[in-house]
Amino acid sequence: MSLTLPDLGWSVFFSGQCPGQGAEATANPFRIAEVHRDRLTALSPGGEAMLTCGPALTTGDIAVGDWVLADASGRITRRLDRQTEIKRRAAGTAAQAQLIAANVDVLFLTTSCNADFNPARLERYLALARGAGAFAVVLLTKADHCDDPRRYAREVERLDPMLPAIPLDARDPAELANLASWVRPGQTAALLGSSGVGKSTLLNGLTGAAAATRGIREEDAKGRHTTTARALRQMTNGGWLIDTPGMRALRLTGAEAGIEAVFGDIETLAQSCRFSDCTHGDEPGCAVQAAIADGTLDPARLDRWRKLLRENTRNSETLAQARARDKGFGKMVRGVKSSMKGRKGY
Repeated sequence: MSLTLPDLGWSVFFSGQCPGQGAEATANPFRIAEVHRDRLTALSPGGEAMLTCGPALTTGDIAVGDWVLADASGRITRRLDRQTEIKRRAAGTAAQAQLIAANVDVLFLTTSCNADFNPARLERYLALARGAGAFAVVLLTKADHCDDPRRYAREVERLDPMLPAIPLDARDPAELANLASWVRPGQTAALLGSSGVGKSTLLNGLTGAAAATRGIREEDAKGRHTTTARALRQMTNGGWLIDTPGMRALRLTGAEAGIEAVFGDIETLAQSCRFSDCTHGDEPGCAVQAAIADGTLDPARLDRWRKLLRENTRNSETLAQARARDKGFGKMVRGVKSSMKGRKGY
């Protein structure tokens, strides 16, 4: 079946970035389906193609879901601006972001109705989605193995009463059809969650693919990695789905707006504090501490808000800022040691 550009997710947002003259006037648009070490698999009305990067780009600059322009030789001349960008702080000490997916309309935050369920991790995923501008839906998989799946849905609703939470059996065709309705033809969804929560089973059911699936360790409900690379797949209803490898760590970066949106209740309370620079500790007139005292705010939620803010600030540092911070800390330690010299017992 041949696909049109709108079938692939093309819109006025992208066509408005295409020049009508010059060398790029003859370039063709492609949607990135897979990113490899030195090449990219892309889709267009002409079918699947293998592309390479031009001198101004590397494969690390491009995410699954991106739109690019490429010349007749299959070399990418430009990556188009993204409507949404899903990213996290890369592993290791390098101060850089790792792209997860681009141009995602719906982010399926996937967890299980078992020991994998973790409200703090869901808040983290939700901050990522809200910061990126993607619509978030929580999928509560393995509901068929749970006596009361609605209990988990209620936990999600406590985080945000307007956040859709769907308990489901990922192997039930009727429930998969209902899930697919969240993604219209031409739109793109992405599956995000830990290993073993059923993302590959959902991928199989929503796209008709035959991705391998593996079980979970019953003693701790932790899964085993099945998906090892991100890929864009067409859903049976005409939408698109990006499966992502299971994430044991999601380090937020540049997610200030997302955190503010997820913890809007605390942000609103903070505006009523007596002091504009209130730390929400023991200051008089703190509206946040008053809410904790009267039971309307869980102190654990305040702790999670503070933790995410600190983490996001640290992870959003540039490499130069990180080095300057470490250098400043080292200088302070050396100063303390110097001042201690000559004292008894040092």
